[in-house]
Amino acid sequence: MIYNLSHHHSIINQYISEIRDIEIQKDSWRFRKNMERIGQMIAFEISKQLEYKDVPVTTPLGIANSRVLLQQPVIATILRAGLPLHMGILEVFDKAENAFISAYRKHHKDHSFDIALEYISCPSLENKILILCDPMLATGSSMALTFKALLQRGKPKHTHIVCAIASKQGVDYLKKNIPDVNYTLWCGDIDDELTSTAYIVPGLGDAGDLAFGEKL
Repeated sequence: MIYNLSHHHSIINQYISEIRDIEIQKDSWRFRKNMERIGQMIAFEISKQLEYKDVPVTTPLGIANSRVLLQQPVIATILRAGLPLHMGILEVFDKAENAFISAYRKHHKDHSFDIALEYISCPSLENKILILCDPMLATGSSMALTFKALLQRGKPKHTHIVCAIASKQGVDYLKKNIPDVNYTLWCGDIDDELTSTAYIVPGLGDAGDLAFGEKL
């Protein structure tokens, strides 16, 4: 299942507009904050699909029958760009376990690149709900590679893949390369093109640099 949230009227469209805006992007705090807000909004949508249990809660005046999550999810993010989106999701699922993956593009002289994974910190994922987030789904190769690496920590009950902006090519890549896994893809918006260097068009640029400053 693929959800493109730009197809619906909600405040998330305002935040997507602002993270794309070349003038607003000059304020890195605003960029991070909007990524957090997007994470919060998508987390709320994900919460509607999770399982709940009934519990009695004691108030000062009696007992209230309430519903709480049956199981806390595991929130995983690809460093460093995914941190603001991750924190937004964690604001909603504030009791969740967390996982972090170091993945980056290893460029070659001919302008091609490979995806390098260097570090994974992750609890067991066996039969749990996994929320895997990265702000940009460009080629889809880093997301697919990261997901396959995480499966070594156990098979999740269901996986929710979250991104602010995706490309159609990236969406198609996931369909072809993780076809036998039960997952839902949540996108703030889906763009049509990739450049020759695999940046999304119109996209927003480099999310990691915009959030935390340019890297060497």
